[in-house]
Amino acid sequence: MQRNYMDRFIDGIELIAAAFVGIVAIDIFVSVLLRYFFAVSIPDSYDFGRLLLGILIFWGIAATSYRGTHITVDLVWANAAPRWQRAIDVFATLVLLFVVAVQTYTLFDKVVSTYHANVSTYDLRIPTWPFFAVAWLGDVCAVLLIAVRTYRLIFHPELMPQYRIKPPDE
Repeated sequence: MQRNYMDRFIDGIELIAAAFVGIVAIDIFVSVLLRYFFAVSIPDSYDFGRLLLGILIFWGIAATSYRGTHITVDLVWANAAPRWQRAIDVFATLVLLFVVAVQTYTLFDKVVSTYHANVSTYDLRIPTWPFFAVAWLGDVCAVLLIAVRTYRLIFHPELMPQYRIKPPDE
């Protein structure tokens, strides 16, 4: 099956989120290894860890929002007819789009205020606003992917994995 640009864009965002998982894991592993075996700590390792974890969270929101793989409560959805399941999905995705859009707006304000306050890390005095900006970009991607999900749920449900028609078993 030929993949269009949007599907490749979605895959790229998921790949970026996965890369941040790896970066956070490496940071934690190396920090613990150095501290435990050599009694040495990486300067600003705590700051880097928490800033990278923040980035990971926002890119993770982007990665899970499109696929609908975030934590859900499916008690009503599982017992509804397929038509109502889709209606519930559309409503829930619209609510998620609104919440994440407001979150993106407020996070941008945090990026700007951090930049103007010249907030920096403790040891190396590295400005923290670029970390906030990368997290904000993850949130922007989340808004884009949730908008794509909403559009596809409403107009092209066949493009969504849970609504693909499966061939009958023989």
